[in-house]
Amino acid sequence: MSKDASGEAERPGGPQLTPATARRLEERVGEERAAQRLPSLIVGLARDGELDWWAGRGSASSSGDEPPTPDTQYRIGSISKTFTAVAAMRLRDEGALDLSDPIGAHLPELSDLPVTVAQLLSHTSGLRAESEGAWWERTEGVSFTELAASSLGPGDLLCRPGRRFHYSNLGFGVLGELVARLRGSTWPDVVQHELLDPLGMRRTTLRPAPPHAEGLAVHPHAPVVLREPEHDALAMAPAGQLWSTLEDLVTWSSVLSGRRPEVLGRKTAAEMAEPLGITDSPGQPWTMAYGLGFMLWNQAGRRRLGHAGAMPGHMALLLVDAATNVALVAATNSTYQGFRGPFFDELLGLFEAETPAAPAPAPFPPARGEEERAAVAELVGWWYWGPVPYRLDLLADGRLELCGAAPSGRDGTFRPAGDGTYRGESGYFTAETLVVHRAPDGTASHLDIASFVFTRAPYAPGSVIPGGVDEAGWR
Repeated sequence: MSKDASGEAERPGGPQLTPATARRLEERVGEERAAQRLPSLIVGLARDGELDWWAGRGSASSSGDEPPTPDTQYRIGSISKTFTAVAAMRLRDEGALDLSDPIGAHLPELSDLPVTVAQLLSHTSGLRAESEGAWWERTEGVSFTELAASSLGPGDLLCRPGRRFHYSNLGFGVLGELVARLRGSTWPDVVQHELLDPLGMRRTTLRPAPPHAEGLAVHPHAPVVLREPEHDALAMAPAGQLWSTLEDLVTWSSVLSGRRPEVLGRKTAAEMAEPLGITDSPGQPWTMAYGLGFMLWNQAGRRRLGHAGAMPGHMALLLVDAATNVALVAATNSTYQGFRGPFFDELLGLFEAETPAAPAPAPFPPARGEEERAAVAELVGWWYWGPVPYRLDLLADGRLELCGAAPSGRDGTFRPAGDGTYRGESGYFTAETLVVHRAPDGTASHLDIASFVFTRAPYAPGSVIPGGVDEAGWR
């Protein structure tokens, strides 16, 4: 009979679970592992990039005597794509490429392929899902030269680039070569030196390093398992090659949430988490999208980011709740089955209920000069876009929030730009500029946001309203 393991990380000042909740979490992991017939299952929960609780059930080997721990390696499959994407976005931030660049501008052998870097990152390139020939996940890899010759011609586009989301492992093979070519190195070396080493992720590797879980397939109708192959995917490695551990993936979660600026800037992480390609199921609301290398989940209004991964013998999941910064990491050594979304939602709910986030900042913005405080205070309150009321509020972090009295599609937030204007960061006016216009006496007369004029009174006579105001006034 296999051994089980679980525990709470000893983190001074970290969230503390009650014994009853910890016990329930552990029971659910054991119940789920048994119900889904998984050789092993390990789950960890973390906040702010620190592992706070974990539980492992079953065995990482077919011998049945290796309980998984936070240091046990599992093959993480397509979670590898997030490493490739971060490496590519670092190049963008350095000015080595632009997201709108055609891939042929950097890989001349693909000059006939009319797709951009952004389309490859967001799975909107139109490229086929897999490479030509035998299924790459279970066969020896090929070089990029061979991959380009067999699978990356104009005829390998299934639809017009930019038209729709179509998941493409092949596209991330291309991105791995892009990263390697621009760095003058190899994809594994770039990942190692730019990402893993600075983060201290010593247990994330290209090939398995003990202790690691044995990749297994579970027979659908009998209590027996079969060993799965493992190999170097070479040109397709950037799509799904890496092996990692619970502890290392918790560290990586802090990169995805923008909390490790030495590796990835906060603004870039936020950009990567903007939905670009939607997984569309006719007749159903969208629940999954793709950003620039990140999977995005919309679950009853809760936004989560990260990635799922699967390779023969293994499945893994990394997701971060955007609002709470709680991360969940899970892994199993079973082929393509046994991971259920409701189970992970249940664990997150139990954990979040007992480990609330740090207290919100004080309800006052950072100290400002007297003149600046007065100028900002003058802006808050009611404004009118034509006859429609809008309230402008000052948030605790210094941003302004524009909210209509009734839903109108123009709500959003604005961040100070440092020159007296504000830059839209959410909603209809994202990236647009809010300009405060002042009367001769210095008081704020109206706001101009992308040619939309907001005044202190609805259609006030003499105000600067595009098209003018009827001189007869309200009647």
